[in-house]
Amino acid sequence: MKFKLAKSKKRPIVQRTIASVMLMNILCFSAVPAVMAFAESSTVATADKQEATTKTTTSAKDKSAKKDKVPAMDTLGLQVRSAVLMEPTTGQVLLSLNSDNALPPASMTKMMTEYIVQHEIKQGNLSWDTVVTVKENAASSGGSKIFLAEGDQHTVEELYIAMAVGSANDAAVALAEQIAGSEEEFVKIMNDNAKRMGMKTAHFINATGLPRSLMPKNYRPATEEETVMSAMDTAKLVKFIVEEHPEFSKYTTIQSYKFRERDKDPIVNLNWMLEANKDVTNFRSFAYEGLDGMKTGFTEEALNTFAGTAKRDGMRLISVVMGAETKASRFTETRKLLDYGFNNFEIKKVVDANTVVEGVETIDVKKGKDTKVKLVTNKDVSFMLPKGSDGSNLKFEAKLDSTSLTAPVKKGTKVGTVTYTYEIEGMKNVQKATVDLVTYEDTEKAGWFKLFLRAIQQFFVDLFESIKNLF
Repeated sequence: MKFKLAKSKKRPIVQRTIASVMLMNILCFSAVPAVMAFAESSTVATADKQEATTKTTTSAKDKSAKKDKVPAMDTLGLQVRSAVLMEPTTGQVLLSLNSDNALPPASMTKMMTEYIVQHEIKQGNLSWDTVVTVKENAASSGGSKIFLAEGDQHTVEELYIAMAVGSANDAAVALAEQIAGSEEEFVKIMNDNAKRMGMKTAHFINATGLPRSLMPKNYRPATEEETVMSAMDTAKLVKFIVEEHPEFSKYTTIQSYKFRERDKDPIVNLNWMLEANKDVTNFRSFAYEGLDGMKTGFTEEALNTFAGTAKRDGMRLISVVMGAETKASRFTETRKLLDYGFNNFEIKKVVDANTVVEGVETIDVKKGKDTKVKLVTNKDVSFMLPKGSDGSNLKFEAKLDSTSLTAPVKKGTKVGTVTYTYEIEGMKNVQKATVDLVTYEDTEKAGWFKLFLRAIQQFFVDLFESIKNLF
């Protein structure tokens, strides 16, 4: 027992001796990187000493590059109350005339009804073959219609075509009542969708776009409000349709449709600009290459309206004109917009995903095996550039959410944003796109021994910095 006791007393002494030797060695060896750090003017810094939490960098690819130029909007001589031209994949607005003004959209309203019908079908709540029984409200609708009678039965597809091609108000109301039980409840769905889509001015009172005074008396809303929607909001609505329901053109390109066998005349598509109309004598002068949608409208308050969309060489454009004086002029003014877009612009990728951004190449990592981790953009950035442009006028502003991260850090962790801008002379709107700055790779947490060595190194860096400041 005595022998064992003596041995146990000696053990702590031996351990302390070993620990002391290790500490001396650590201190000696750590002096080498410390001296090196001192020779490099003590460039190592901890995140805790950085006071700023946001870092902003603005630059350009080529500061000597001349600004790109396109013809100014004034050269088009537009004869409408408002207009807008948009490219849907980037969301960039190429031309804008009073485009945020809330105006009566007339039957362009039906595009929201069309969108909801297609959404319900995609969700499985409705099918094109579903049989709809017409109710009193639909049968009593005024304006453009296909003369539905209460109790008539037609499929969703038949009514949809009558609405999308012939702008039939009674067909639109019948579909609304089938989906929501009443037009009033359907309008709530319309307005909810408008908010979700970011439509800032849009407000619907019915499924058709008719003025309140032309709705059946028993089905008018209690308030005196009217349906309004800006050209910009209309373009946003079309953007959602073409992106979420690309099958839209199956119906919007129908040139004529016989709704009932007994009908003497078929429904004729009110969109004179359909490309297929190049072979129709009356519409040949209006036919436009690549145009496959979307919706016309007319009321005395709104005058003539038209939301159009066309695709050429892989690029789709969306145009909206409101308040044109005649049926023909809404199409000739639309041609000006689309020609402007297709003749002057092309989509170009200006930034690749996983791009390192100048000025924010890395971020400090506390307690990590590596003290820094590389930062990259999380997705591509594309802009509408003048044809032939190399994109050298691209500018950016990068912002970090904080000055450091603490390990472990997963690949793809968001640490900030980069906003790219592109300004073109003659173009009112400055194009903008914001992407996330994310970590390029995983960063594991360092072991205690490595952290211990790093702390000692930092101690000497701080020590030599203090000594240097004495002289």
